Amino acid sequence: MQHVEAKTKLPELLRGVQAGHRYTITLRGQPIAHLLPVQQKKVNDAAAAVNRMRAFTRSRKPTPGLVLKALVNEGRA
Repeated sequence: MQHVEAKTKLPELLRGVQAGHRYTITLRGQPIAHLLPVQQKKVNDAAAAVNRMRAFTRSRKPTPGLVLKALVNEGRA
């Protein structure tokens, strides 16, 4: 993207973000922030959370005598 003044082009930039574009905000030529769609970040965060939960589950030993179906039914009572 060409150099534009963010303060005068913010609505245009936000429409670009809605369309899936990502922008780097700079101050005196130094990157200081990223402008990107929220949905992409949430998807990445959710995928990372699922991976952490799966790793946690695999790292635990089964609890003897624990019947998952009984726990589910207990919660429905």
